[in-house]
Amino acid sequence: MKRPYNFSAGPAALPETVLQRAAAEMLDWQGSGMSVMEMSHRGKHFSQICDEAEADLRELLAIPDDYAALFMQGGGLAENAIVPMNLIGLREAQAADFVLSGSWAVKSYKEARRYGNVAVAATAEQATEINGVQQAPWTYMPDPSTWKVRPESSYLHICSNETIGGVEFPDWPDLASLGAPDTVLSIDASSHILSRPMDVTRAGVVFAGAQKNIGPAGLTIVIVRKDLLGKALPICPSAFDYAIVAENDSRYNTPPTYAIYIAGLVFKWLKEQGGLAGMEALNTAKARALYDYIDSSSFYRNPVEPSVRSRMNVPFILHDDALNAAFLKEADAAGLLQLKGHKSVGGMRASIYNAMPMEGIQALIAFMKSFEQSHG
Repeated sequence: MKRPYNFSAGPAALPETVLQRAAAEMLDWQGSGMSVMEMSHRGKHFSQICDEAEADLRELLAIPDDYAALFMQGGGLAENAIVPMNLIGLREAQAADFVLSGSWAVKSYKEARRYGNVAVAATAEQATEINGVQQAPWTYMPDPSTWKVRPESSYLHICSNETIGGVEFPDWPDLASLGAPDTVLSIDASSHILSRPMDVTRAGVVFAGAQKNIGPAGLTIVIVRKDLLGKALPICPSAFDYAIVAENDSRYNTPPTYAIYIAGLVFKWLKEQGGLAGMEALNTAKARALYDYIDSSSFYRNPVEPSVRSRMNVPFILHDDALNAAFLKEADAAGLLQLKGHKSVGGMRASIYNAMPMEGIQALIAFMKSFEQSHG
């Protein structure tokens, strides 16, 4: 039976070959007599799995030796507290600045206010005009030249891809050019990590929940510059102190072992696809095909300013909201799942992460054309 195409924003689809291998190894991992879920997190078998996963992650993202690569828990939402507890005390002012680009950046900002002197450096919460086109709130990225980053801030936080709004930073900013050379860049890359090459050395910390492009919910990837370790606030729990987690090779407490195993399989799959350069080429082609069709139609519309459209999350709106229920019902029947947009914005959303093949995009476009012909 052919599997349907799953456009969920997360937990999201995994590569079919990864799922097949995990199924084959479920009862007995490589002759160990144990499922990965039954292994001691400090035993030799899981140590091999975890070490290989870290090595492959480092290779994919070209993570240098002066950065720690950590496997943690809590997802991106917990990192909204863990990051300030680890970084806001880097400098005497205990300050942090935030670029509010959408729902996830706002969540990060609100959580960080519990831990220090937090301010908004820029926001997309107001409508604005860009290139003669009126943009609604949260459909564009604030121009970095307008950001107000305080020189005394410990870090500046951005969400480099907003899953809900479908807005993506095309590049990460250089804080020295913004007058804050000593301020560290913190990046929530949850919904586009490993979708393209990323220069992690542009940031002090990059984190991502795994459930979109990497593996099951429950695992969080944290990449942090080692000279920033050991500065956590006294209130930071030891299990969330980056220095302690790094010192113990991500095994200070029991980590999400099975999620790490699946992530490791995904990393190997990515290397087989040509690494991140190969994935970027495919992801660019997938996104271009879908956006080109939407733009050619008067029946569908994407609200995001074109220069910052996400290659991972494509929101679109039907010309008549009354057709939404019929669209979703018929899409499900056609094997196109979980296309409903987030409740805060409505409409539809196609999340087209690494595991979504071009055939899935082509099937979606064919369905959208057919629906338009039937209901337009």
